[in-house]
This record gives sequence, C-alpha cells and structure tokens, in this order.
Amino acid sequence: MARHLITSALPYINGIKHLGNMVGSMLPADVYSRYLRQRGHDVLYICATDEHGTPAELAAKEQGLPVDAFCAQAHDAQKAVYDGFALAFDYFGRSSSPQNREITQHFARKLNENGFIEERAIRQVYSPADGRFLPDRYVEGTCPHCGYDKARGDQCENCTRVLDPTDLIDPRSAISGSTDLEVRETKHLFLLQSKLENEVREWVARHDKDWPQLASSIAHKWLTEGLHDRAITRDLDWGVPVPADTWPELAAEGKVFYVWFDAPIEYIGATKEWADQDPENRDWKSWWYEADDVRYTEFMAKDNVPFHTVMFPATELGIREPWKMVDYVKAFNWLTYYGGKFSTSQKRGVFTDQALDILPADYWRYFLIANAPESDDSSFTWEHFTATVNKDLADTLGNFVNRVLSFSKKRFGEEVPAGGEPGEAEARLGEEIARLLAEYEEHMEALQFRKAAAALRALWSAGNSYLEEKAPWLQIKTDQDAAALTLRTAMNLIHLYAVVSEPLIPATSAAMRQAFSLQDDTAVWVTPAEAKALAAVPAGTPFTVPPVLFAKLTDEDLAAYKERFGGEEG
Repeated sequence: MARHLITSALPYINGIKHLGNMVGSMLPADVYSRYLRQRGHDVLYICATDEHGTPAELAAKEQGLPVDAFCAQAHDAQKAVYDGFALAFDYFGRSSSPQNREITQHFARKLNENGFIEERAIRQVYSPADGRFLPDRYVEGTCPHCGYDKARGDQCENCTRVLDPTDLIDPRSAISGSTDLEVRETKHLFLLQSKLENEVREWVARHDKDWPQLASSIAHKWLTEGLHDRAITRDLDWGVPVPADTWPELAAEGKVFYVWFDAPIEYIGATKEWADQDPENRDWKSWWYEADDVRYTEFMAKDNVPFHTVMFPATELGIREPWKMVDYVKAFNWLTYYGGKFSTSQKRGVFTDQALDILPADYWRYFLIANAPESDDSSFTWEHFTATVNKDLADTLGNFVNRVLSFSKKRFGEEVPAGGEPGEAEARLGEEIARLLAEYEEHMEALQFRKAAAALRALWSAGNSYLEEKAPWLQIKTDQDAAALTLRTAMNLIHLYAVVSEPLIPATSAAMRQAFSLQDDTAVWVTPAEAKALAAVPAGTPFTVPPVLFAKLTDEDLAAYKERFGGEEG
C-alpha cells in the first residue's frame, strides 16, 4: 500500500487568508488526507507559512516590528485559524526555519555544481529616496499586458502574467512611493531553466493523462512560451542567505534567495521540522529521498500551478539527486465574491477568521467543498451560502438526526428500540446506501470534491426518503415493532453518516457518533458491503439527543451578513 504525501500551497505570511485561499488548497487537501487516513493509508500532510519576500518586510515595517518577530506572530495567528477550521496537518511549519535554510542552500550548491546556476550582472531598479535596490515586489506600477495599475514587479495580480520590474509602466517604490527610480548594475544568481526545458517538458508530458486539465494546460502554456533563465536571488534583509562558501562576494553583499526558490523547498524543510521533533520515530528523508513507495499529491489554486509544475520541477531535475517529485497536481480555479476577486490587499470578501466568528467551521467546510471551483471559477454569494446551509445541512442532515433521535426518545426511551425484522424496504435502502457510498468513494479517490459532496448529500437524502416512506409517527399508532424497526434503521444511518461524513464535517460527525454509547465503536470506515446491513448500532444501545447540529439561517442573518461584508456584483 502506497504512502501518501500531501502538501497544500503555502499560505503567505502577510495577513489572514480569505475563503478563496482556503478552498483552493488547504481545505481540499485536509478532506483528502482525512479520507485516506480513514481508509487505512499511511498519510503525511505537510504545510507551512511562506515567510520570506518583500510583503513580509513591508508588513513588518508597517507594524513597527522586526521582520522575524512579525512572522512569528503572524504564523501563530494563521495557525489558530487553521486549527479553528479543523485542518488536520501532520505538521504546519515555517519557511524561515533552519531546516529550510539548510536544504535550500544544499539545493543551490548542487545546481551550481551541475552547471545550472550562473552569476550575472543585471540592471536593477534602484531608489535613491530609499537608498537601496528594489526587489521586484518593492516596485509597483501599471501592467503592460492588462493595464492593471497595482501590478507588482514580479507578477500582475490581475492577469497573473509574470513580470520584471522594468516591464512596468509608471513604476514607483512600494516603500516610499517615490517615482524617482534609477536602473543600476548589480549581480545576481540565475537558474538556467533554458538548459532544463526539455527535461521539464518530458516530465510534464508523462503526467498528461493523470493530471486534471487545468494543471496540465497551465504547465504546457508556460512550456510553449519557453523557459527563461530566471534570477533566484534578491536584495533583501530577510530570507535564506546565499551560502558564503560558494558565492562569497554575493553573500558579503547580503543577497538572499528569491522567495519562489526557497518556498517550494519548504515542503521538504517542514517535513524535516516535523521529524526533528521526534527523530527516533520519524524519518523525514524516507518521504522525500528515494521515496519510490510514496504517492505525492499537491493542492493549489491556478496562479500557483506554474511554480509547482514547471519551475520547482526544473530545480529538482537539475539537482541530479533522487528527490521525490509530485505525482498529482490538484489545481483549482478561483472562488470569487459576487463575481469579483477576493482580495487580501483590498479587504474584499470573507476572511477565514471572520468566517469562524460568524459560524462554526463545518458550515464553511461543507459549503466550500460542495462548491469547490474545480472545472471553472465559482462565485460566493450570501444567498447561495444560506440556501445551501438551510437545505443540505439544517434540513437534510440536521433535521433527520433530530427527528429520529427525539421521536425515538419520546416513544421508546433512551435506548435504541428493539422489535421488527428488516424487510423489503430495508433491503432496498441497503442497496441504495451501498451504491451511493461506492459513488462517494469513487469521487473521493478521483479528487472530485464537488461530486463527492453531492454523493454525500445523496446519502443523507436517502435517509429522509426512507423515513418519509415508513412514517414511524404513523406506524407507532398501529404497530410498535414496525416503528421500532424504522427508527433503529434510521439510527444506523446516523452512525453511518457520522463515519463517512468526517472528511467534510469532522465536528458534526463526532457529535453524531457520540450520540450512541457503543462500547466497541472502532469503525474508521464503512465499506459499501458493510453499509447494506445497517446493523452497527444494535437494539438496546443507549443514546442521547445531541444539540441542534446546524441552525437554520434566517432572512435577518442574510441581511446582517450582506450589510457587514457587502453583497453586490464585482
């Protein structure tokens, strides 16, 4: 059985992330990790904060903090939110760790030994007002491709085109705002991607049949445009320093590696951070080096795809060492807010800490996965959110659980009722549940999250259909055994739902499971064959009625959300 290594795109350290970031990487990675663990696989889910680069320095300056202190605080703040969303990372590290520094410098040395790094003199933007060279993100201006007037010197946030600072129209310093900029000569290290292009092209081609179209098409688009040699160092005070034993002159000048060089390496660095916490029982290298028994899956939004399907693979190929390369890239389109982009810089949309302030995590987890932007961009609206919560969570699942347990307690007491033998209706139900569960498994295995959520919803709906067909509130008037059978079967459905819903709604699943006082409830999954029997909760099992699982959202709630966050077309 393969071991599963799972990573999600590293959230940048600068600020709490919005719902689009959550659904585009970390949440689906968590859902998949939880599912695989329940199926008995050996899983390692790794993520970290991406802490180097210009925005971290600028944000620290804004808050009047040393950049290392700012990053430590911001890491803890982000981790608290991810804990609130019940993201079950095996480890959530930091790209500023000593482990990442060590491995990044090793990679750079090996690339240099193999002839894939070159020191070049380049002309770079210099700001006399700031008294320093300006790294690409310290330069802002108008994108020459789409006209967006807040483009950065490395990439346009609007059209996602990769840029150089000198490409920008009307450039200005992001530090002082000064437009008095000069271009001076300085030296930097370049990764010779042009020499690795054919190897990257062949590697991408081997995955064409496996990767989703979104990931594959983006990789091929970049390759069609050709891989260019790219500077991998910057003039910053904060970052992985260029090693003095290899480049003494650049090290003396304080050059550090570009954040997009060291950030993907942090997947490995964070794994070493994890292992270093318990070195006697954890072997980080077995997951990354000569790891032929590992299946590696990455989760990311489409703007991160080029770096993980082209640029970092070029780095790994150039090292000429057997480091694990990604097997499957699960790429996502964008979640928009009323048709416009979520924006951290413009504070547009719902941010993850705000979401948890409004409602518990499971509301958000389910909605985001059920509407994951897989085939194309999808739009968040408060109308859609409240309708989904009310229909799927409150009515279909929550009301079913409450009706069954409350009615049984009222008419039969606090134990699962005995009486009646399963008949044709229960046999049909068992077949339907087995079919839907197999469909759910199939979609989860294929990383088709919207389809998986739809199959899970259909499982919940099957219980409601059975309950309406059997109508225990009528059966109880003429045949107590028949009513007992119906309620007992429905309680077994609740237990089934508790087990198989856990990847999407873990807190609710725990509440449903804890409703039954089963002495030997060790089930981690229920197979379709096992589901047919619907016999995991036998008669006589004590149970309690949990609090309302999902509160229905009212028109007043909807109005309050829209007033707080806005709800107009973007």
